[in-house]
Amino acid sequence: MGTENPGRSAFLSRPPFDATQGGMAPFSSTATMVGPEPPSFRPTPPAPPLASTPFSLSAPPGQFNGPSVPPPSNSPPASGPFQRFPMTQFSSNTQSPPLFPPPMGQPTFQPSADQTQPFPASLPPQSHTPFVSMGSAPPALPGSTVPPPVFQPSFPGYPQKQVGSEMQASPVHSSNPSNQGNYGPVPAPPLPFQTHQGVYVSHPPMAALSGVQPMQQPGSGQPTVAINGLAEEFNSLSIQTRPGLMEPSIDSKELPRPLEGDEEPKSLADMYPMNCNPRYLRLTTSGMPDSQSLISRWHLPLGAIVCPLAEPPDGEEVPIVNFAATGVVRCRRCRTYINPYVKFTEGGRKFRCNACSLLNDVPSEYYAQIDATGRRVDLNQRPELTKGTVEFVAPAEYMVRPPMPPVYFFLIDVSISAVRSGMIEVVAQTIRSCLDELPGFPRTQIGFATFDSAIHFYNMKSSLTQPQMLVVSDLDDIFIPLPDDLLVNLSESRSVVETFLDDLPSMFQDNVNLESAFGPSLKAAFMIMSQLGGKLLVFQNTLPSLGVGRLKLRGDDSKVYGTDKEHVLRLPEDPFYKQMAAEFSKYQISVNVYAFSDKYTDIASLGTLAKYTAGQLYYYPAFQSEIHGEKLRNELRRDLTRETGWEAVLRIRCAKGVRFTTYHGNFMLRSTDLLALPAVDCDKAFAMQLSLEETSLTNQTMYFQVALLYTASCGERRIRVHTAAAPVVKDLVEMYRLADTGAILSLFSRLAIEKTLSHKLEEARYAVQFGIVKGLRDYRNIYAGQQRLVNRMIYPESLKFLPLYGLALCRSAPLRGGYGDVSLDERCAAGHTMMTLPVKRMLKLLYPTLHRLDEYLLNADDLKSIDRRLPLTRESLDSRGLYIYDDGFQFILWFGRVISPDIAKNLLGSNFAAELSKVTLNENDNEMSRRLIKVLEKLRSSDRAYYQLCRLVRQGEHPREGFLLLSNLFEDQLGANNGYTDWMIQISRQVQQT
Repeated sequence: MGTENPGRSAFLSRPPFDATQGGMAPFSSTATMVGPEPPSFRPTPPAPPLASTPFSLSAPPGQFNGPSVPPPSNSPPASGPFQRFPMTQFSSNTQSPPLFPPPMGQPTFQPSADQTQPFPASLPPQSHTPFVSMGSAPPALPGSTVPPPVFQPSFPGYPQKQVGSEMQASPVHSSNPSNQGNYGPVPAPPLPFQTHQGVYVSHPPMAALSGVQPMQQPGSGQPTVAINGLAEEFNSLSIQTRPGLMEPSIDSKELPRPLEGDEEPKSLADMYPMNCNPRYLRLTTSGMPDSQSLISRWHLPLGAIVCPLAEPPDGEEVPIVNFAATGVVRCRRCRTYINPYVKFTEGGRKFRCNACSLLNDVPSEYYAQIDATGRRVDLNQRPELTKGTVEFVAPAEYMVRPPMPPVYFFLIDVSISAVRSGMIEVVAQTIRSCLDELPGFPRTQIGFATFDSAIHFYNMKSSLTQPQMLVVSDLDDIFIPLPDDLLVNLSESRSVVETFLDDLPSMFQDNVNLESAFGPSLKAAFMIMSQLGGKLLVFQNTLPSLGVGRLKLRGDDSKVYGTDKEHVLRLPEDPFYKQMAAEFSKYQISVNVYAFSDKYTDIASLGTLAKYTAGQLYYYPAFQSEIHGEKLRNELRRDLTRETGWEAVLRIRCAKGVRFTTYHGNFMLRSTDLLALPAVDCDKAFAMQLSLEETSLTNQTMYFQVALLYTASCGERRIRVHTAAAPVVKDLVEMYRLADTGAILSLFSRLAIEKTLSHKLEEARYAVQFGIVKGLRDYRNIYAGQQRLVNRMIYPESLKFLPLYGLALCRSAPLRGGYGDVSLDERCAAGHTMMTLPVKRMLKLLYPTLHRLDEYLLNADDLKSIDRRLPLTRESLDSRGLYIYDDGFQFILWFGRVISPDIAKNLLGSNFAAELSKVTLNENDNEMSRRLIKVLEKLRSSDRAYYQLCRLVRQGEHPREGFLLLSNLFEDQLGANNGYTDWMIQISRQVQQT
């Protein structure tokens, strides 16, 4: 409703889908475009041909086209396998590091320095080293005399300890003595080791950017940045060889692990204190490359992760600014909104846009004098000039219709499988309990429809004492009876709605209908909602079998895996769902899908509805209300009560010379850079890749501004604006130094999941591995000839966790294994979920937390004692202990074989000796049980987007222990899958290939 630029039409005449388009991948990296493309708002001329295309996982295997890498932050100990090497200062234009060597047999692609070359649309087949599957030894390097490592077999779910893993790697010292020749800083004395496995103490962090002195005051405009010579330090791992066997090994205790969780980047906090909080906008590297040639040497993703409505930090609120008659102040050329980095001149009568440098007139109502430093005298009363995040009240020209009220329409499956699972009762009770908390009172609209082999509508007009059911059984010619009374004002029809929700479970308790007319029901819901838009919540339990959109039981065909047709299983079968999604998005309707079934449900097709309408998919396999009811109850409650932005559009602007090219997430791309979001909330994140429009950048600072135009639940049209600045750098070292592993992995994950929709799983895993190898190889090449690097794997401080997260991504549900490892529906559901996750939630899913609880339960220590995280390896588990595994979506409570009987009895009561698969954890009447429940609540309170259901397992319970917990301890080798140590050896071996 309304575009971000006044006067630009927000609605489209027709969706562009036809039968040929329906089979497009639901995670397509080139998102579907709807409607005519509006004129560009950029003043810059068309971009010249790029020297390299944006980072893409859709390239052939063995090719990773793209730009994006992370930077360092802290430094590890100065002794042991982690060594710190000072770097000789050099200028990038006098001693340029070699370009990335041709990977695995590919010809070298090296554009000349004085011209750019267009990247070919397609490349001929190129030879490359075959993908090394997880767990198999990498092929021997040409000319190499080092044999591959020998891996031990293991039973499924039970990792085998590797030979040599207990050996301590001896430290290898730099050939350059400390401060020799005054190269680099004097290393600090080594700090004592932490007692906890896998954790090391870092030296105090260096300055955010060596040689960069920002000179900036709030409201004084653009900061001045000077980048001088660098004194770089890198981390390294010693790779030893076992005497006699020539088998490489790494001391597993010295491997870096993110046991402190995700740390938001703070490297620019001092340089640009007025930037928005990283939870709203995170760049894969905060060092923007100044040229195409520099981008061509950066082989990690280059882009950003945006979460526009993220919850603000504790104690902070987003300021709301109302310009009233003045109108929103913004640049008249590039349309950038007023922000802390504009510069006021001519006594405050003009301001220079920080993005395009245009000099704009200041509206008379907005005028204020400036002091000798260029600061406005009313700066302290202007949050838009001092804060990176602000919300403007949009005037009438930002609307094409009055702001819509919050609308919730519920479409509920009432077939026999839904009745037997108990889903209907849980849904009805939860909706009724949330009626007082739905946003937008007293404007909120609500409606219901149910379906099996027919569609049941409900007249809830306020004059009725109870709802009136209207049944439509003709599925080929859907019509809406009483169209004005099926969507009602909640405050006016409250008593009728409550009566309906109370009666709903009993209405269909004897229903034996097996069919599902889901497609016709969708069309009916669209006809009801199309006048206003809103949120459609679908509760689906049976594979659609009647009418348009019916699906067949494709199943998981083992013969297809490993062939070129494998990816087709993960694509929508029927184009109907994508066409309906286009219609929903056009009319501002967002679809959230709740899927319940113990059989195949074709999540690949149903998930398309959420994908293109900025919705969300929730999957509850084999749902039973007595087991999974609490999870559904909590997640539905959050969906209904969290603050939501309605009829929204999102655009991210950059300073001259840079543009965003591809977007990834749940949305419909309305033009080249405008994301249509019928509904958006704090749990949705979007990823995007950027590229340079020009051969080189002349400015020293790059600016980014995220603008979300939406309707608040209170009925006010608003614009939430996030502004951030980043330095433009000339050295590859600086790009690495300022890299953000969390943002890189979030973008990596989305690209890899999209690749599974057009390639085999094996190729998607290879692309992740190869991208990491190329990124670390380029970093190693910077130091070629500078240090003694034999038998060492080096990496920047900022990327110390990148290989571990890469392994975790390859072992995650959307990518791991093949047929039989993950069910098809579960794999597709995990992919849809990961496409929307913010950075923190993504990293926790990839590297979950493991805590020991029995010590706290016995000693009643402070709750902080459980904050200590353990490495995800079987060696962390003590058979006398009680542990909890938390990935943000579920809890696994692991009871050791010889745990104290008092703990088991207090927590499980009379079920302490029973098979734990049949036991549900409840609060018992004793102090120890209450402490455990308190722990679970503390862990859940840290992030309430999803509810972690607690599942119990006892050590030695086969095969339950294997698939619930041990298979998730991915640092251990599991069957044909590499463990962390072997993965690092394999990565190191490939990094050193030339």
